Amino acid sequence: QRNDAAPHRVPRRDRYRFQLRPHNPDHKSPGSKDLVYLEPSPGFCEKNPRLGIPGTHGRTCNDTSIGVDGCDLMCCGRGYRTETMFVVERCN
Repeated sequence: QRNDAAPHRVPRRDRYRFQLRPHNPDHKSPGSKDLVYLEPSPGFCEKNPRLGIPGTHGRTCNDTSIGVDGCDLMCCGRGYRTETMFVVERCN
Protein backbone atom coordinates (compact mmCIF):
# COMPACT_ATOMS: atom_id res chain seq x y z
CA GLN A 1 0.00 0.00 0.00
CA ARG A 2 2.77 2.48 0.85
CA ASN A 3 4.80 1.98 -2.31
CA ASP A 4 2.14 1.26 -4.94
CA ALA A 5 4.21 2.99 -7.61
CA ALA A 6 7.45 1.25 -6.64
CA PRO A 7 8.52 -1.46 -9.08
CA HIS A 8 9.30 -4.90 -7.76
CA ARG A 9 11.03 -8.01 -9.13
CA VAL A 10 9.04 -10.81 -10.68
CA PRO A 11 10.95 -14.11 -11.08
CA ARG A 12 11.01 -15.69 -14.52
CA ARG A 13 12.02 -19.20 -15.55
CA ASP A 14 15.68 -18.20 -15.86
CA ARG A 15 16.68 -17.74 -12.23
CA TYR A 16 19.29 -15.06 -13.04
CA ARG A 17 16.99 -12.77 -15.00
CA PHE A 18 14.14 -10.82 -13.56
CA GLN A 19 11.36 -8.95 -15.25
CA LEU A 20 10.57 -5.65 -13.55
CA ARG A 21 6.91 -4.75 -13.29
CA PRO A 22 5.20 -1.96 -11.36
CA HIS A 23 3.33 -3.07 -8.25
CA ASN A 24 0.26 -1.31 -9.64
CA PRO A 25 -0.43 -2.39 -13.27
CA ASP A 26 -1.76 1.11 -14.05
CA HIS A 27 1.77 2.54 -13.65
CA LYS A 28 4.43 2.32 -16.36
CA SER A 29 7.33 -0.14 -16.14
CA PRO A 30 10.58 1.20 -14.63
CA GLY A 31 13.26 2.70 -16.83
CA SER A 32 17.01 2.10 -16.69
CA LYS A 33 17.52 5.05 -14.30
CA ASP A 34 14.59 4.34 -11.96
CA LEU A 35 15.13 3.18 -8.38
CA VAL A 36 13.82 -0.37 -7.91
CA TYR A 37 13.09 -1.80 -4.46
CA LEU A 38 14.25 -5.39 -3.98
CA GLU A 39 12.69 -5.75 -0.52
CA PRO A 40 9.59 -4.15 0.96
CA SER A 41 10.14 -1.18 3.29
CA PRO A 42 9.47 -1.71 6.99
CA GLY A 43 6.25 -0.23 8.32
CA PHE A 44 6.61 3.08 10.12
CA CYS A 45 3.16 3.19 11.74
CA GLU A 46 3.83 0.72 14.55
CA LYS A 47 6.72 0.93 17.01
CA ASN A 48 9.62 -1.41 16.18
CA PRO A 49 12.52 -0.98 18.65
CA ARG A 50 14.65 -3.58 16.82
CA LEU A 51 14.72 -1.35 13.73
CA GLY A 52 14.67 1.93 15.68
CA ILE A 53 11.20 2.89 14.43
CA PRO A 54 9.33 4.93 17.07
CA GLY A 55 5.91 4.58 15.42
CA THR A 56 3.46 7.43 14.87
CA HIS A 57 0.98 6.91 17.74
CA GLY A 58 0.53 10.07 19.82
CA ARG A 59 2.39 12.39 17.45
CA THR A 60 1.00 15.73 16.32
CA CYS A 61 0.02 15.89 12.67
CA ASN A 62 -0.93 18.71 10.30
CA ASP A 63 -4.47 18.13 9.01
CA THR A 64 -4.00 20.57 6.10
CA SER A 65 -0.78 19.00 4.81
CA ILE A 66 -0.58 16.38 2.05
CA GLY A 67 3.05 15.67 2.98
CA VAL A 68 4.55 13.20 5.44
CA ASP A 69 3.45 15.39 8.36
CA GLY A 70 -0.19 15.21 7.21
CA CYS A 71 -2.72 13.35 9.32
CA ASP A 72 -3.76 11.02 6.48
CA LEU A 73 -0.26 9.54 6.21
CA MET A 74 0.98 9.92 9.76
CA CYS A 75 -2.09 8.41 11.41
CA CYS A 76 -1.97 5.35 9.14
CA GLY A 77 -5.75 5.17 8.78
CA ARG A 78 -6.35 4.97 12.54
CA GLY A 79 -8.21 8.28 12.63
CA TYR A 80 -7.31 11.39 14.59
CA ARG A 81 -8.81 14.06 16.83
CA THR A 82 -8.66 17.74 16.01
CA GLU A 83 -8.31 20.45 18.61
CA THR A 84 -9.16 24.09 17.98
CA MET A 85 -7.42 26.68 20.13
CA PHE A 86 -8.34 30.36 20.28
CA VAL A 87 -5.54 32.65 21.39
CA VAL A 88 -6.18 36.28 22.31
CA GLU A 89 -3.14 38.53 22.05
CA ARG A 90 -2.68 42.24 22.61
CA CYS A 91 -1.75 44.35 19.61
CA ASN A 92 0.91 47.06 19.89
